[in-house]
Amino acid sequence: MTTEFSLGTGSKDQAIADKETTGKLGTFAGVFTPSVLTILGIILFLRLGYVVGNAGIGKSLIILVLANTISILTSISLSAVATNLKVKGGGDYYLISRTLGMEFGGSIGLVLFLAQSISVAFYCIGFAEAVAVFVPSSTAMTTRLIAFGAVSFLFVFAWLGSDWATKFQFVVMALLIAALGSFFWGGFTHWDSALLTANWVNTESTVPFWILFAIFFPAVTGFTQGVSMSGDLADPGKSLPLGTFLAVGVSILVYLASTLIFSASLPNQQLASNYGAMKSIAKYGFLIDAGVVAATLSSAMASFMGAPRILQSLSADRIFSVLNPFAKGSGPTNNPRRGILLSAAIAIAVIALGQLNLVARVVSMFFLISYGLLNYATFFEARTASPSFRPRFKWFSPHLSLAGFLICAGVMLAIDPKSGAAAIAVLFAIHQYLKRTDKPARWADSSRAYHMQQARNHILAAGKELSHDRDWQPRLLILDHGKEKRDMLLTFSSWIEGGSGFATALHIHEGEGLVAVRERNVIQKELTGFIRERDLPMVPLAVWAPEFSEALETVIQSTGFGPITPNTVVLNWFDKPGDTIPCRNQYAFVQHLRTLFRAGFNIVVMEVTPRVWDQLQEIPAEQRFIDVWWQDDATSRLMLLFAHLMTRNKTWHGAVIRVLTKGNGTRIEAEKKALGKILENVRIEAQAVIVPSFASEVVVENSRAAAMVFLPFTLKANHLTDPTGKSFVNSLPRLPITALVLAAEDIDLESEPEEGATALIAAASDALEAADKKAERAEKRARAAREALNALNAKLAELENGTEKAIIIDEHKELKQELTTAEEKAEKAFRSAAKAKTKAVDAQKTAEEIMDDAAVKKMPGKG
Repeated sequence: MTTEFSLGTGSKDQAIADKETTGKLGTFAGVFTPSVLTILGIILFLRLGYVVGNAGIGKSLIILVLANTISILTSISLSAVATNLKVKGGGDYYLISRTLGMEFGGSIGLVLFLAQSISVAFYCIGFAEAVAVFVPSSTAMTTRLIAFGAVSFLFVFAWLGSDWATKFQFVVMALLIAALGSFFWGGFTHWDSALLTANWVNTESTVPFWILFAIFFPAVTGFTQGVSMSGDLADPGKSLPLGTFLAVGVSILVYLASTLIFSASLPNQQLASNYGAMKSIAKYGFLIDAGVVAATLSSAMASFMGAPRILQSLSADRIFSVLNPFAKGSGPTNNPRRGILLSAAIAIAVIALGQLNLVARVVSMFFLISYGLLNYATFFEARTASPSFRPRFKWFSPHLSLAGFLICAGVMLAIDPKSGAAAIAVLFAIHQYLKRTDKPARWADSSRAYHMQQARNHILAAGKELSHDRDWQPRLLILDHGKEKRDMLLTFSSWIEGGSGFATALHIHEGEGLVAVRERNVIQKELTGFIRERDLPMVPLAVWAPEFSEALETVIQSTGFGPITPNTVVLNWFDKPGDTIPCRNQYAFVQHLRTLFRAGFNIVVMEVTPRVWDQLQEIPAEQRFIDVWWQDDATSRLMLLFAHLMTRNKTWHGAVIRVLTKGNGTRIEAEKKALGKILENVRIEAQAVIVPSFASEVVVENSRAAAMVFLPFTLKANHLTDPTGKSFVNSLPRLPITALVLAAEDIDLESEPEEGATALIAAASDALEAADKKAERAEKRARAAREALNALNAKLAELENGTEKAIIIDEHKELKQELTTAEEKAEKAFRSAAKAKTKAVDAQKTAEEIMDDAAVKKMPGKG
């Protein structure tokens, strides 16, 4: 097939790795053969009899089912991802990295390369041990030399490329078929049904179940070998699912049949003590020796082909700069010869060390982790509900992928918690390293789709909940105009947001037509780059309109989404045109502020000069003061909360908040204590300071040395005025960074969970429930009274129609009296029922009104 070529990364190595190459391998040669040859490996020939003998048929079947459940579930996940992506080289690494992102992909790619390279050494040593039996007086050095020779032999085929390796695999396949044919032939001649029944359990074995499972599990770890060859496939989307399932299906049948033949041919005790049981059962024992040689070499060959291709794909993505040279390939098939050299070097080093048992279980854990992550990646992709997830594999289910992930995790813990923990620790360390390197993304993974889906779910859920003072958070709309003060305004806004709300940097560009559209796009790009460069927690928004005032009225009503709507506008102080929002003079500036205030927005006007801003940077955080001028009103509470949120930022962590309020001069200590009590109740640590007045000279004298000052203001005529009704013109130039604040809503800093709209609705609901019950009881009594009245009327009519009226005259009078009383009770009961029903209706209306009021508070500009 012709793979697509992209210059998105701007990398020459990436271009080399992804250049247009034509894959030649089909389903049988490229997927089925390497997978089935790895699955039907050394475990089948030398360890299956041992497992069956110790476990008995019953437990052996459980081991077989559990191990192949992992392979089947992972194959389903593999097929789903493979039919949803154009699978290129890299196998498991490519699939996981393109789903879970660079950090997971890079870490799993590196450990899989190491695991498969070490696997070459494992299989070659297994080959050497099988061959060394035929060498007289063989020693440990003899085994190593044979293993070195095997690596060198396989290296030649890997170096020549996948075509030569495939031809070699066909030879191995022929030997494997001959060996299995000999075993099954001999097994049928030795078949003993009574022995099969007797071997159902082995009560004498002392080997634990999970140890036997760990010994058998490597038998099923080869089903992803075809994925490692994905870059050499003509049609990966078709070949990977078909070839993998064929390999898994054939291997299950072979292992199941072999288990039954072992148990029907030899007793458990003999199987458990003889690794060569297959040879003693086979018709021609020498074919089993050939099969062992073929199985070890084929498994080693598959790993030798897969490991360099994982490394090549990993290197082409330029995740680890030291690996970049390994992205280069050779020949028309882009054969990764540099990776082959490194894999061979690792295999030779492991053989030379001779300490395979030290890393064997950890390597197995790496494979289990890779299968678990492949399952999780597929589940993760499906859970994002992204429209781009459209796998053609129709038997996929995200629940099956999740089950595969959980089973892999459980098996890791059951086999060896320490080795599992070591493997996870290595993976986590690499993941954290990649996460902290902060490299730019080189491809689109599913993480953003996942975040968007979570945002959707959370926004919809939040929209169903009622707002409460305890939930109030600063949702800022920052009017970004004037490049000179942009940095200061946006940085200040990030401080008062305090990591607890949302912030939108809005730029309204005045213009018309296509020119305005192009200029708006330039501004959006510039603003986005500015925010990204400084890592500010806000989103950019640039819009265009013929006139700023009309656009402002529209934007403040439409900005936001669902319950996430702005409640506070932040902008620069008007000193001269161009400093802040577009306006000719201070009168127009004040009119814009009135528009914002009437729309229900809190207003924060920041005044600062570059000189004062630079001076602030020289003051250590712990030596800074934040002054809040307190009048015990809605604006004061908002300013205090902003000051507190600022101290959450590392730039202000350790700064002291001072709350300054006016006293009468005779009871300073008592007033300070009262203010301190207020601060204690609202749970904000601050110093209480009593001042004689809010006059500008007093403000300047007390706050001159502060790092930040919060001052209340009001809109009066054409000016912003301080608490004394005077203009800020004289005081602001002599103050440090100053935030002038006007609150359009009152925030209860002492609110309790049982207060607010939620509590009112709960009380209204309780009242409605009580009224309904009372009305129901009243109506029940009224019905009973009516029934009694009807019964008396019927009885009276019967008496009046009787023939012996003289005899019943007395009874008639008593009945008349009872009837009168019953009528009065019935009338009273019905009046009581009507009154109770009216109260229930009133309670219903009250509850609905409270709900409506709560809904209104969710509108833009409200908390």
